[in-house]
Amino acid sequence: MLKRITNINELIDNGPLPRHIAIIMDGNGRWARKRLMPRTMGHRAGMGSLKQVVKACDELKIPVLTVYAFSTENWKRPDSEVQFLMKLLVEFLHKELNELNENNVCINVIGDYGVLNQECQDEIRQALLTTRNNKGLLFNIALNYGARAEIVEAIKKIADAVVCGEISPDNISEATVASFLYTRGVPDPDLLIRTAGELRLSNFLLWQIAYTELWVTDCLWPDFTREDLFTAIRDYQKRDRRFGALKALEKGDQSV
Repeated sequence: MLKRITNINELIDNGPLPRHIAIIMDGNGRWARKRLMPRTMGHRAGMGSLKQVVKACDELKIPVLTVYAFSTENWKRPDSEVQFLMKLLVEFLHKELNELNENNVCINVIGDYGVLNQECQDEIRQALLTTRNNKGLLFNIALNYGARAEIVEAIKKIADAVVCGEISPDNISEATVASFLYTRGVPDPDLLIRTAGELRLSNFLLWQIAYTELWVTDCLWPDFTREDLFTAIRDYQKRDRRFGALKALEKGDQSV
């Protein structure tokens, strides 16, 4: 069983921190159901966990945090729940914007937010404009986001560039594709956290997480605390990340 980490210095002193943490915030509905509450109350409770995590990442000087707020598949949910989530987003940005800006956090949205209602779009644009010059934590909110849609959109843009003669097909590389994604210019996630125990990626950052370390917990998102984040990071620090290569001691082993 992993030791629960409560002291931020335990992380700073024990090895490299992830440059980019991605989180699938799952379990809001189950949290509410266990308490005989409407699902919407679980989403509201989850905002408390999000605030804790953003603050903790800022304190740790993590360069990038990306959270999965609303997927392209979430439109299949009841309209009343979707509308509540949109109102909750507006409320979160409206209430937290000043503090995030004061802490030098740069807010970014990945996904097609142009299809959201006007109030959401206005709040998002205000948040982007207010924090665009901040140099601290880059806080990516994946909103109306789907990895397959992101990749398809990148392919279309690359195809247009080829037709216009801006790119030669022979010169298309992984770096080319990455430069057309929503996350262009940002390091791929080092650590992906998923709450509520589900063992799937749910169409999240499929290109970017090719070599990301996965960390899954049964903890429901509204119960997730900064200490849980610290514990996930400490476990990440113990991982042996080789990216397909061998350990130094293994390089001389010719038995395989």
